[in-house]
Amino acid sequence: MTDEDFMRHAIALSRRGMAGGAGGPFGAVVVLEGRVVAEGWNQVTSTLDPTAHAEIVAIRRACTALGRFDLRGATVFTSCEPCPMCLAALYWSRCDRVVYANNRVQAAGIGFDDEFLYQEIPKPIAARSLPMQRLLAEEALEVFAEWTGKPDRVAY
Repeated sequence: MTDEDFMRHAIALSRRGMAGGAGGPFGAVVVLEGRVVAEGWNQVTSTLDPTAHAEIVAIRRACTALGRFDLRGATVFTSCEPCPMCLAALYWSRCDRVVYANNRVQAAGIGFDDEFLYQEIPKPIAARSLPMQRLLAEEALEVFAEWTGKPDRVAY
């Protein structure tokens, strides 16, 4: 199968999920060694989970199917340029490559304004629209110290 075939699969999932009332028009597939190991489509409204974006669903399913917490060697095909949450998850997954169809400007044109989040992230914490407060940092730092001394920790 070609990249175009895998992208068509992601686009078909976006249409199927949307038409079935699962959520917005977004689909994703995870491909490893030339085969689809997991599929995902937006399920935000049907599962009442704001993190149930197509890429997140596909990453979770792929890791479960593969029995590991990374997607090294994999390509993720997604019907739209990933939002900041999904982009971060893709980085954390350690996938090798992401291929997308629609871009964030096109997504904004139908009411999905990821650009707001892209603009918020580089701002200093105090300048962001979501109020944030740091509390009990010293106590929390003790747990970090315990982590670094934990002989059986698994790095990721």
